[in-house]
Amino acid sequence: MRAGAELSNTEFPDDELRREQEFIDGLYARVDALRGVTEDSLTDALAQGHTPMQARLERDIQVAERSGLLAALNAVDGSLCFGRIDLTSGESHHIGRIGLRADDADRTPILIDWRAEVARPFYLATGHTPMGLRRRRHISTEGRRVTALHDEILDLGDETRTGHEDPSGDAVLLAALNSARTGRMADIVRTIQADQDRIIRAPHRGVLVVEGGPGTGKTAVALHRAAYLLYEHRELLARRAVLIVGPNPAFLGYIGEVLPSLGETGVLLSTVGELFPGVKATRTDTPRAAAVKGRADMADVLAEVVRSRQALPDPVITIEHDRTILMLDDGLVNVARERTRATKLPHNAAREHFEGHILNTLTDLYAERIGTDPFDGSNLLDASDITQIRDELAENPEVWAAIDRLWPRLTPQQLVAGFLAEPDAFLSPEDADAVRRPVTRHWTVSDVPLLDEAAELLGEDDRLERERAEQERLRQIAYAQGVLDVSYASRTYEFEDKEEDDPEASEVLSAHDIIDAERFAERHEEADHRSAAERAAADRTWAFGHIIVDEAQELSPMAWRMLMRRIPTRSMTLVGDPAQTSEAGGVGSWEDILAPYVEDRWEHTRLAVNYRTPAEIMEVAAAVVRAENPSFEPPSSVRSTGEKPWIRAVDDLPGAVADAVRELTPEEGRLAVIAPRDLHRTIAARTDALTAGAEPDLTQPVVLLDPKQAKGLEFDSVLVVEPARYGTSDLYVSLTRATQRLGILHTEPLPKGLVDVA
Repeated sequence: MRAGAELSNTEFPDDELRREQEFIDGLYARVDALRGVTEDSLTDALAQGHTPMQARLERDIQVAERSGLLAALNAVDGSLCFGRIDLTSGESHHIGRIGLRADDADRTPILIDWRAEVARPFYLATGHTPMGLRRRRHISTEGRRVTALHDEILDLGDETRTGHEDPSGDAVLLAALNSARTGRMADIVRTIQADQDRIIRAPHRGVLVVEGGPGTGKTAVALHRAAYLLYEHRELLARRAVLIVGPNPAFLGYIGEVLPSLGETGVLLSTVGELFPGVKATRTDTPRAAAVKGRADMADVLAEVVRSRQALPDPVITIEHDRTILMLDDGLVNVARERTRATKLPHNAAREHFEGHILNTLTDLYAERIGTDPFDGSNLLDASDITQIRDELAENPEVWAAIDRLWPRLTPQQLVAGFLAEPDAFLSPEDADAVRRPVTRHWTVSDVPLLDEAAELLGEDDRLERERAEQERLRQIAYAQGVLDVSYASRTYEFEDKEEDDPEASEVLSAHDIIDAERFAERHEEADHRSAAERAAADRTWAFGHIIVDEAQELSPMAWRMLMRRIPTRSMTLVGDPAQTSEAGGVGSWEDILAPYVEDRWEHTRLAVNYRTPAEIMEVAAAVVRAENPSFEPPSSVRSTGEKPWIRAVDDLPGAVADAVRELTPEEGRLAVIAPRDLHRTIAARTDALTAGAEPDLTQPVVLLDPKQAKGLEFDSVLVVEPARYGTSDLYVSLTRATQRLGILHTEPLPKGLVDVA
C-alpha cells in the first residue's frame, strides 16, 4: 500500500495493525519526499558544468554523497521498518534498515537505524535481561503493507496485551528459516541473534576470525558486520572502501543484494581471481598445480625468475658507435647489474639506474678510445666533451637494444607466462611438470597471486607515462592560450572603436585579464566521479579500510600475500571453517594463515548454532566427517523437518537424476543438483529446465553445480550425485546446502560415512 492510500476497516482486524500501517505509510511518504529532493539536488549538481576549482571539488563531493543517498533510498524500499521496542520509561522506537528524521526544526528521529546503539536491545534483550524493554515487536511486511505483528513481552509485570503475542519468541526466525529460497541471499537484519550481534558490533581493530560450521550464518554475519562498520566509521571507510572476497563468482552473485538492501552500496565484492586489475580469472588448475602455485616459497621462485631476466653478455655485446666498436663484456655489465641491484628497487623502477651505469661505461670506453694521448696516456677530453659523448650514445639504437636485452622492461603477464612455459630451471621436475603450460592469455585463479607478486617485484617504470602526461598538460595549456588569444583579439576588435568615445571601455575585464593559460587549462580537467570502490577495483596498490574474507580457509599462502598488501592496517574479518577446507592450496589453519603477518595478535570467535540445515540432514553430513575424524562435533541444528535424506543406487544415472529433479523440485524455492564437473554434460542433456555454467543463474528453479561452486550457497532441496568422487570436505559442504530435503544418487560404491547411514 502506498503512502496516503485510504485504509478500510476490513483490511485490518485490529487497531494495532492499523496503527502500524499508518506509521509505515508515514515513513514511506518521508522516503518518497527525500527521494524527490535528492534526485533534484543530484540533477542540479551535475548540471553545474565548468566551475572554479574549489566549487568543482564541492560539486563532486555533493554528487558522490547524493548518489549514495539515492541508491540507499531506492535499495531499502521493501521492508523498510521491521521492528519496534517499547521501553519501560514509556518511550517507543521503530527499528529499520536506515535511519529517518522528520522534516521539522528539531530533525526528530522517526526511524532508528538497526546499527544505532539505541537499537541494540532489539537483538539482545531477554526476559532475564530485558535491557529496559517492556515489549519487542517484530513487524512483517510485504512491500509497503503490514501483514503481521509478533510481540514478545519482556516485562513480566506488564499485563498489557495486544493479541499479537508470540509465546516462544521464535516465530519470525522460524518463518525466515522455513521460507522458500529465491537464489539470492536475504539479509538477516530482522532476525539477528545475540551471538551474531556481538560479532557484528565487535570493535573495529585488528583481525577478527569468525569460525562456524555449515548453516551458522557466518557469511550473513560478515556482511552485516560490513554494513555496521560503514555506519560506525563512515568517513574513513567511505574514503578507503571495504573489500569483500568470496570463493567464486556464483557466490558473489548470491550475496550481491544483501548490502544494498541495508542501504550500503560502496563496497567492492571480488573473488581472488578478480583482484588483479585487467584480469578476470575463472579457470582452475589441477589440484597439484594449484598446490604448487599457492606455496609460500613461490615468492622466492618468482624473485629468482626476475633476477634471471637481468642478464649478462655471453660472452660480449658489440656496439658500433661513430665507426668505433665498443664491447660490453660480462665483467663490465656485472658491475652495472650489482650496483643497480644494490638500490633494492623493483626491476622496472631500477632500470633507470642500470641505463645510467651502462651509458657511463660506454662513455668511458669511447672516451678512452678517442681521447687518449698517444704519448703520455692522458685523456685530452674535458667534461663538456664527455657529456656530449654520453648524449650521443643515448641516441644510438644499438645501445638501447643492448640495454633491452640485458635489463628488459617486463610486465607481470610476460614474467609469469614465461615462467609457466619454462619452469624447469626454478622448480623440481615434479613441480615443473605440474605447472607447465604454453604461453596463454587465459589465466587461472591460482595464477592471479603470482601476477600480483610479479607486479610487486617488477614495479613500474613510469617515465614514459609521466612524459605523456606532461605533453598532454602542455597541449592543454597551448589550447587554453589559443582560446585566451582569441578572447583578446575579440576584445580588441570590439573596443578599439569605442575607446575614443568612452575611455572607460578599456577598463572592462575579459578572461585574459584575470587568468593565465595554465590555470585556465586546470579548470577544464576531467573530474573523477567514480566511487571509492570503483577506483579501488582499478588500482592494484589501493589500501582498503577493511577487508572481509569468506571461506578464508581456502586461500593459499600466495593469495594471502596478495590480500595483505591491500590492507596495511590489518583491519580484517575472516570467516570460514577449517573442516570445510577443500582447495589443494588452502591453508586451513588460522594460526598458519595469520602468524606471518600479525603473529598471535588476532581474536577468534565461533558460531555454534546451525540455523539452515535440519537435524536429519546434519546427522548424515556429520557421519561423513566422523568416518575420518571420530571426534568431530558439528554445529547443533535449531530445527527438524521430520524428513530423512534418502540414498539410492541406480543404473541409469542421467535418467535417475531427471526423475529425482522432478521429485525434489519444490513448488516454491530452489533445487541444486551437485555433481562432479565431468558429469554435467550428460546430466544437462537429460534434464529439462536446468541452468549450469561457470556463473549459473541461481534464481532459476533448478541449477547444476559442482561441489566448489556450491560453497556458501543454500537451497530448499539438494540432490548430490556420485558422492564417492568427492573429497571429504567437498562432500560435507555439498550435503549441508539444503534447508528442507536431501537426496543422494550413486552408481559407484558409497564412501564409508554414507554406508553407515544408508
